[in-house]
Amino acid sequence: MRTMIDFYLDLPKRFGQKNAFATRLGSGNYQFKTYNELLTDAKDLATGLTGSLYERDKVAIFADNSYEWIQTSIAITLLGAIDVPRASDVTDQDILYILNHSESKILFVENETVFEKVIRLEKDLEFIKEIILFYPPKQNKNLRSKKIKIRTLQDLVLIGSQKRKDNPSDELFLNNTIKESDLFTMIYTSGTTGTPKGVMLTHGNILFQLNHLPLSLRKGDKTLSILPIWHIFERIFEIFSLSYGACTYYSSVRTLKDDLKYVKPNFMASAPRLWESIYSGILGTLNKSSQLKQTMFKISMFFAKSFFHSRQIITGNVLDIHPVPFWKQWLRFSFHLVRFFSVALPFFIFDFLVLSKIRKATGGELRGSCSGGGALPFHVDEFFNMIGIPVLEGYGMTETAPVLAMRTFEEIIPGSVGKIFPKTDLRLVDLQSGEVFLDTEIGMFVYGRKGEIHVKGKQVMAGYYKNPDATNKVLVDGWLNTGDLGLYTSNHHLRIVGRSKETIVLLGGENVEPVPIESKILESEWIDQCMVVGQDQKFLSALVYPNMNRFETEPKGEFWKDKEILQKMESEIKSKINSQTGFKSFERVVGVVVIPKPFEVGDELTAKLSLKRHVITEKYKNQIHSIYDKT
Repeated sequence: MRTMIDFYLDLPKRFGQKNAFATRLGSGNYQFKTYNELLTDAKDLATGLTGSLYERDKVAIFADNSYEWIQTSIAITLLGAIDVPRASDVTDQDILYILNHSESKILFVENETVFEKVIRLEKDLEFIKEIILFYPPKQNKNLRSKKIKIRTLQDLVLIGSQKRKDNPSDELFLNNTIKESDLFTMIYTSGTTGTPKGVMLTHGNILFQLNHLPLSLRKGDKTLSILPIWHIFERIFEIFSLSYGACTYYSSVRTLKDDLKYVKPNFMASAPRLWESIYSGILGTLNKSSQLKQTMFKISMFFAKSFFHSRQIITGNVLDIHPVPFWKQWLRFSFHLVRFFSVALPFFIFDFLVLSKIRKATGGELRGSCSGGGALPFHVDEFFNMIGIPVLEGYGMTETAPVLAMRTFEEIIPGSVGKIFPKTDLRLVDLQSGEVFLDTEIGMFVYGRKGEIHVKGKQVMAGYYKNPDATNKVLVDGWLNTGDLGLYTSNHHLRIVGRSKETIVLLGGENVEPVPIESKILESEWIDQCMVVGQDQKFLSALVYPNMNRFETEPKGEFWKDKEILQKMESEIKSKINSQTGFKSFERVVGVVVIPKPFEVGDELTAKLSLKRHVITEKYKNQIHSIYDKT
């Protein structure tokens, strides 16, 4: 298969009348599109665009997950053009920058709200010739522009279908000059720390991912789409689902609980925050249940933990940072083999009585989920794997299309992100000296030493669009500097330990990685969100938002000023961050601030639910200063 054009054109031959996508019409009610219908709709739209769109042109899409989104994306690809996606909540600043910088000729928008946002800025748009709406405006509202042509997706599909009646062959799509090295998509980074950069991903980048993702689906499987499709993680997953003949159901965080119940998905892509939310919900419900149910749950988790840990040791799926002597391995194996068979029967009994009911909350048919877009807290990771919902954490970035490493069902090791992809090389570089101390390309391995992650492989981007300086900063001789910190385990798994740019340097010169500390703090059932601060200070502090479900009576009013809540947060953090739990003295969190509202997407969180550290620090600078002013 040479390009993604070939991939899409081949789908009807392989899966024909199988359902490809399902759109939610209401609770338990979905509208389906088969693979035949999907490609017919995409071809009609592509044909309707001929005369306006040519090979290697840029086409922007400002819209959220929907069937029309994937139909549009495929149509653009079939014509050899390049899509430039963004969500419907795009800002004025991003509209101007992305459309002008990408030189997009055509813009697809979700609805009239997005349209009106763009039209307000039309005098400053240099290249847009045409705007196409996914859905016609309500009440036949006449949308106008002084210089831009306005049409609807339905108009173009109708034009295209009429043309294809006269010539139904795929000649238009087959006679192309697109190569593996040509651009498939251009995704602009969020720009939370500066001007957005256009990540150029090729047809070859995408095909490499499809050929090397270490998992498989079954024809007819049901998957859920809940993450933003303009992010490459969700998009690759939807394309991956298409490659196996699965059916993708469009859901959202708001309707997820209902969709899990009716769809009964087999697999889904997810983000850490989703699992944290489900985990908190389970504990919150449990906290309000009877004493008998709480006791049953505790007993179930005791046996589940013992069974899971022993099975991990027996199968070799254990996080051994450094090589373990054979005699220790043998003793460990012998002990856990005995314990495994000792707890197996009670585990299966309590699994049937208690844990199976928790699994039913996800539909009861979920074989697993791939988590990406951020670090999954260890306690959440371990919890779901223990109760029988495998979470395959992966690692990557937009610049690598996106996956670099990923766990498999055969090797689930909480705390790791699995093995590096085949035909992908890894280097670890010392931040202080610049020494390359691990290089898989030449077979040089050092276990347990932390370094900056550099990678090389066919999934690495072509560069940043019209930004050679930024490209040359991160891409040298084919090696991409990810900016992440990691270490290599003795069983050849990768463990992510932080970001080089997130490193906090204390006044005494100590370098502190905040992510492991934050992950440990979030193991507390009483804390829902947190961020560690302390740059150029004598000690670390933390901004925390309590888990309101844990309180018998939900705190009201200005709860963040309540001394009892603050003391509870402080005691929980001290119990997690101390020398007994493996933290150094300078890693202890001394100051604590309870914040009045949770971190939210678009404000303190990126669309991938990562912390916007500089935004949060600026927002709560007075509270942070008050901690250090006391010392």
